[in-house]
Amino acid sequence: MLSQKKTERQSRVCEIGGFRTSELRTLTSNSGERFLSLLLMLIADMRCFRCFYTRAHSLLLLRSSNPVTVPISPVRFRLRLRRLSSSPVASVFDLHSSNQDANSNREDKDTKIGFSDDKSRNSGSNPPRWNPGEVVMNKSKKGKSKTVWVCESCGHSEGQWWGSCRACHKVGTMKRFSEGSESSASGGGGNGTGLGFTEGKGLSWLPEQATVQPHRLTDVIHGITQQQWRISLPGLFGNEVARVLGGGLAPGSLILIGGDPGIGKSTLLLQIASIIAEGSELAEPAPVLYISGEESVEQIGSRADRMRIQTEELYLFSSSDLQDILNKAHRLSPRALIIDSIQTVYLKDVTGSAGGLTQVKECTSTLLRFAKKSNIPVFLVGHVTKAGDIAGPRVLEHIVDVVLYLEGEESSTYRLLRSVKNRFGSTDELGVFEMANSGLEVVSNPSGIYLSQQNPDSDVLAGLAVAVVMDGSRSFLIEVQALCSPGSTVSRHVNGVQASRADMIIAVLMKQAGLRIQENGIFLNVANGMALSETAGDLAIAAAICSSFLEFPIPHGVAFIGEIGLGGEVRTVPRMEKRVSTVAKLGFNKCVVPKSVEESLKALSLKEIEIIGCKNLKELINAVFKG
Repeated sequence: MLSQKKTERQSRVCEIGGFRTSELRTLTSNSGERFLSLLLMLIADMRCFRCFYTRAHSLLLLRSSNPVTVPISPVRFRLRLRRLSSSPVASVFDLHSSNQDANSNREDKDTKIGFSDDKSRNSGSNPPRWNPGEVVMNKSKKGKSKTVWVCESCGHSEGQWWGSCRACHKVGTMKRFSEGSESSASGGGGNGTGLGFTEGKGLSWLPEQATVQPHRLTDVIHGITQQQWRISLPGLFGNEVARVLGGGLAPGSLILIGGDPGIGKSTLLLQIASIIAEGSELAEPAPVLYISGEESVEQIGSRADRMRIQTEELYLFSSSDLQDILNKAHRLSPRALIIDSIQTVYLKDVTGSAGGLTQVKECTSTLLRFAKKSNIPVFLVGHVTKAGDIAGPRVLEHIVDVVLYLEGEESSTYRLLRSVKNRFGSTDELGVFEMANSGLEVVSNPSGIYLSQQNPDSDVLAGLAVAVVMDGSRSFLIEVQALCSPGSTVSRHVNGVQASRADMIIAVLMKQAGLRIQENGIFLNVANGMALSETAGDLAIAAAICSSFLEFPIPHGVAFIGEIGLGGEVRTVPRMEKRVSTVAKLGFNKCVVPKSVEESLKALSLKEIEIIGCKNLKELINAVFKG
């Protein structure tokens, strides 16, 4: 029984190679030529091993993309060779004829199946036979998505997740999203799995740029008026915004405005929309489209009524579908388009939800193409993260033309509109506003908004000094407060001043000026919650500490401008003329400056202010605290 099963198994194995065991034994029974027997069995077993190897190899290749080698043990081949080597073999002619018969039988069998020749195997509806010489590769499925990890800070992409970005080295900024297939990305699928947005479906009305040719700079500039270069913003509020934008609103520009929640971004844009829609002396009233994806039309109307905005050409629309928004904008042809906010709009042909990395990037790119082709300026509102940066990929700030930040303290009503990026003007400009019931109002005298009430007749208010700092192109006067408390358990505490800078100034006062303040607890503070990061405030910090330690109040109307070195010398800082002019306009009668710029500042002919030059801290103490 066991020998019969073994014989059947051997017969099946040999049948795979094209020969049956019974045929081989018949062929080898009438001859004693052992060489031909060995040769025949070698051919039969090698065909068997070849078929088994190629079939197993193909199955493994279909499951793995790496090449796999299947080892075949020669034990079975040796056993069969020893068994059949003792049997006689037929003649060479009988072997050749028998082999031809076997091949003809196999060809007839293949013909019945449907593989009569090579041409029939490669053509027709029947699937081709697998060729052992072919290389089997693992093909990706059609429409299969690819996972990519993108840094939301710099836009660097990786194929796998890393704890930190390998480009900007920031931790926790790698976000995951899936890219669609190439067919879907081209926009032909229409199933919402692609990464691109085809203009043929919703933006076919935009003008084509195929005929655009390079132009000379002189030809571009010649004949263009100021009205074509800029859209004017009249009024005090409009002039303040226009100054931050670089002289007005550039047609076809894409402007991104960021800020903390509740800081007043929507209020700012609603007032800008009202000014543009009302027109000016150079431009007639024109429609402005205000899009909100966060508020309803009734909510926007309620805020406009509170701000007393009743412009007829201001249109409101609440939607999040960007394709629908751009179609509405095409029909209305507005002078400006405002979208509040970019994190709420989406494109149907782009994967991901609204606010995702891919959606934000593609929506911004689509709005950029719309602005450049239609020559309509577009305002975008961007949410910010906990760190204060605009949410979304960092590439978002590279796409837009202008990036503005609206800043302000929670306890303060003042708002600062700062330009971080501006392709049409300087980034040194700064707009100062105050939040009121009717909206944002322009501050007439922004330089003195951070000064507290002065009490020149009080003897207990020692330790107060006024510093002049620059923020962009604006100069501000801030108040520095110091307190020296003998026997305090706290040696040092600062608010609004860099701790390392304060330590250096205190050490210079002890070493170079000879003040014995080692046993005093020193407290430093900047009034109104301001942060003093400029070195121009060093002289005011030193004067405040000396005033508190000597218990000598600084006379009213004295300002300090200068940097302190390790040797106790007073150094100059940039824009001294503008700083001193601001001090003079605010009614101060004395200004302490470095000795090196005293003569040049006196040449400004500022009669209402006295310029006092000091070389070092000892001269500062003698000039201010004499008496």
